[in-house]
Amino acid sequence: MPTQNDIAKHLRSLHQPGNPLILTNVHDAATASIIASLPAAPAIATGSYAIAASIGVDDNALTKAQHLTAIAAIAASARAINPTKPLTVDVQDGYGDVSELADTIAQVIALGAVGCNIEDMDANGVLRSVDEAVARVGAVVQAAKAAGIPDFVVNARTDVLLTKNGTIEEAIKRGRAFLEAGATTVFVWGGPSGEGVSSVEVQRLVDALGGMVNVKMNLKDGFLSVKEIRALGVARVSVGPELWRTAMKAFTERATQVLAM
Repeated sequence: MPTQNDIAKHLRSLHQPGNPLILTNVHDAATASIIASLPAAPAIATGSYAIAASIGVDDNALTKAQHLTAIAAIAASARAINPTKPLTVDVQDGYGDVSELADTIAQVIALGAVGCNIEDMDANGVLRSVDEAVARVGAVVQAAKAAGIPDFVVNARTDVLLTKNGTIEEAIKRGRAFLEAGATTVFVWGGPSGEGVSSVEVQRLVDALGGMVNVKMNLKDGFLSVKEIRALGVARVSVGPELWRTAMKAFTERATQVLAM
């Protein structure tokens, strides 16, 4: 059996610009078991938005205790089916100051995670300064090393484009600093009115950050396909809550049909 750090190394190796890791995000034990059983799925990734929705709370109201309980169920379900498939978890902003953030990382590693998403916007919707955000990325890296997982994969997310004066230049500046602090990839979230990052902006990010970029894919008509995103040269693609939305739409439609019989 490979060690947990061996699994982390494997996850890290899957981040290849132009041949990206494709992550079909899960939100509970049932969806985790599905992805764990699919040979085509290289890894398992959680998303906090859908986890929160599945237990009936808003994403920004999801507590650390609730989140860790959900991750524990996801990890156990996935491990029962495929104990060597990497698990990376969304920990939002890490919950609290640097010491509390380190505790969060230690706990998700204890549950079996070998990677995480970490955001630079705090729980109150305030964007942290570059220096503070970089220090927190470094704290994740150090906490993982202390837990015996030096190859822990950090997908550092910036929400700078959600701010009033946020620009792609600022996203690039933050991304470079995150990579220097030990992040594996940079995830730029949002865009004006939340419509996402354009293909032109993705290409700029790829060129500036050596391809070590995570793009969130939208599963609606008119948005980029996996093939098109791959051609941009990114290293990682995720779907966030898109599969949860798809499942909820199907549930609603079928329930409506049953009730109309």
